[in-house]
Amino acid sequence: MTLRVVPSVLGKRGLTELYGLPFIPAARRRPFGLGVRHYATVEGDERRDNAPPPGFDVAKAKQSRNPPISSSQSSSTSTSSEKRLSKDGSSRPESTTTGGSDWEEHPDLSIDKFSELPTKDFGVNQHMVINEEFKEALRQILWKFRAPIRYAFAYGSGVFPQQSSGGSGGNASLHPSPPDAVAKVQDGNQKMIDFIFGVSYSQHWHSLNLQDNRDHYSAIGSLGSYAVTKVQESFGAGVYFNPYITVNGTLIKYGVVNLDTLCKDLSEWNTLYLAGRLQKPVKILRDNPAVRLANQVNLIAAVRTALLLLPPEFTEKELYSTIAGISYMGDPRMTIGGDDPRKVNNIVTNQLPNFRRLYAPLIDNLPNITFDDPACSDRDWLSDPTVNAKLAQNMDPVTRGHMVRRLPNAFRQKLYFEYQSKFRIPRGEFNEMLEKTKDEDPDRIRKREGGPFEQRIAQDTEGGGLREEVKQVIEHTIRWPSLMQSLKGPLTAGFSRSLRYAREKREKARKGAKAVADEAKEKKQ
Repeated sequence: MTLRVVPSVLGKRGLTELYGLPFIPAARRRPFGLGVRHYATVEGDERRDNAPPPGFDVAKAKQSRNPPISSSQSSSTSTSSEKRLSKDGSSRPESTTTGGSDWEEHPDLSIDKFSELPTKDFGVNQHMVINEEFKEALRQILWKFRAPIRYAFAYGSGVFPQQSSGGSGGNASLHPSPPDAVAKVQDGNQKMIDFIFGVSYSQHWHSLNLQDNRDHYSAIGSLGSYAVTKVQESFGAGVYFNPYITVNGTLIKYGVVNLDTLCKDLSEWNTLYLAGRLQKPVKILRDNPAVRLANQVNLIAAVRTALLLLPPEFTEKELYSTIAGISYMGDPRMTIGGDDPRKVNNIVTNQLPNFRRLYAPLIDNLPNITFDDPACSDRDWLSDPTVNAKLAQNMDPVTRGHMVRRLPNAFRQKLYFEYQSKFRIPRGEFNEMLEKTKDEDPDRIRKREGGPFEQRIAQDTEGGGLREEVKQVIEHTIRWPSLMQSLKGPLTAGFSRSLRYAREKREKARKGAKAVADEAKEKKQ
């Protein structure tokens, strides 16, 4: 079976970073380019604070656009009338057999300019709006690293406070001397702030960082950048974490990942370790066009996967909880009591407007799901955390077969193998079928549409049906990389830091379990 090769996201500019070579632009680029690296950000976030998510049509949400098509309707009608996400991200009718390529089917992960994205505002739904001074404080932390960071985001309860979580995991004086903005946002319940740094060349980055910040590393740092990079990329999900580091008076944890590894996981779901984190709201502090493109593929795949797990009608919270729960399904920490069992509920409940900003434009453009709630007629419902809008999806097997076919490549292959076993398909016949459905099509004639096999998968009801099979594939995808990341923690962070981290997580799990038990008792009374 031919393996798909993910193009390098480094581009020609990346060579100048490692070797210091002069950058010679291609003819189509502006002449006399200097090859100077620019760190892109999305400015003007404050202007978007009260606006609908970019790409979301409020008028459409005020009424049900098209009622979901029942499975009794003919598959030909469903196929011919299905809308597609066009290159610019809008919903346009499109031929199901021919037509131009789009960003989702053939993402060009070698791009290195935002002008090469499908549209000017492509993927801006990924940028969450937070306090301006807090955002600047987080960016100042990045500038303390001399090693080049090409993509960075901050995430977790240290960035998006979760008041309903009962203050677990924080204290009033965690940070040694934090900026006023950090202290104000965390408001007496200080928590370590988590970052992910995307870098062009891991070994080069660690070499520079070891020179400047040797104390960030455990004993493995004494073996040099090669050993650090080997541990990072050979085990787990390809991330190297340094926890409990003080930068600008703020306690942080940062993970380092190669951009190719990040883009591969976002576009193919080979581990779902980083893809799962980016399926929830994060604050992007330094953007990268290839990562933005790959993450948009990741987000729309998360919606499709959640739809395969949900009934015909559901609420926003059920949808977002299903999406947020994907990355925890196979996480060993959740099965051994290593984290708060209320985690998913806390994330969604406290970040509902952020989830809308992230997913509403994608939902609005998908043909098989619609907001179906009178509350959507309210002009300000998008920013109202008390609204839990109802949605409906099309359960027609042809449409759901298309969703199966458009799942990320590595994840879809695992699902296919599960069904080869379940349907007892002979190996030769199965391999021939895979050859016909592979993504690599040099003539770009075949679209990623579900055929008889995908429709059969969509109609499966035996032993829990498609829903159970998808859950199993998610768990199998996540379990091993997540376990290996946890096991290499003592090696990368050191035993004392790892023990402290595990102890804090265990305490959060204990408090969460107690809160769940108390709630259950109250319901019985």
